[in-house]
Amino acid sequence: MTRPAPEDPRAARTRAKLREALLAECAERPLEEVGVAALVRRAGVGRATFYVHYDGLEALAVDACADVVRDAVEALHAWRGRPDPVHAPPALAEFFASLTPHAALYRSLLAPGGGGPLGRVLHRDLRAYSLRERELAGAADAPLVASAVAATFAGVLADWLHDLLDADAAGIADQVWQLLVALHASR
Repeated sequence: MTRPAPEDPRAARTRAKLREALLAECAERPLEEVGVAALVRRAGVGRATFYVHYDGLEALAVDACADVVRDAVEALHAWRGRPDPVHAPPALAEFFASLTPHAALYRSLLAPGGGGPLGRVLHRDLRAYSLRERELAGAADAPLVASAVAATFAGVLADWLHDLLDADAAGIADQVWQLLVALHASR
């Protein structure tokens, strides 16, 4: 097995600057109104440098929001032993609450129903994690349930961010948790 080449620390710092600048810009205006010129000025890098790392603002935005995907996956798997079928792990409610500062950005990347560029990343990563877990447990229909878990979570998250579901962070965490526990128990 070969190891991936270590990332160039300068490239990592540049991408971090660009992500931070994008989040700061999006705190002031919608993503659709952010320009590359203002972004690179805020990040302290050149326009050409931006395009070395990203093919556009949407690609940068998805990268900047990728931590949301990792946080979601971790929050959904933040329990040990037998899961409480009614109440979500505290990490899941904390995850939903943490979305508020950049909710407008997440809404621009995550369409109702769970589509959009961030939705695709969320679905892919959550499905892969769920599939791995179910296969390790020897569960029946692992691919089917992994797809259902990923689609359910991405859809509920997106609809909640778009105000299509009426619940606070703790309430939506419990509701989606109940759906996911039912999906896992159904097979």
